[in-house]
Amino acid sequence: MFVERAQNGDFVVDSFEIAERFGLSLSEFRRYMQRGSVTSCVEVGTADHEGTRRLSLRLGNRVWRAVLDDESKVQREEMTILRVSARPSAPLIRS
Repeated sequence: MFVERAQNGDFVVDSFEIAERFGLSLSEFRRYMQRGSVTSCVEVGTADHEGTRRLSLRLGNRVWRAVLDDESKVQREEMTILRVSARPSAPLIRS
């Protein structure tokens, strides 16, 4: 997979390829995007990781991450499913 850089510096990934990573059809993925359900984050590498970027896309409890080199080529990628943490139950109120 190749990640493009827009003139404004944004990263652009192929929607079809990302939809596949999430196990969705292109139309399903686009609906999630239109609803604002897909979020993204870019982290810049420092020290030993200088010149790399980590791109993360999240949809629900799934996170796709890719480490990009200085030419925006994917060096490695992973899909993680986040565990849902148990919330403490509300205290019982007795009168």
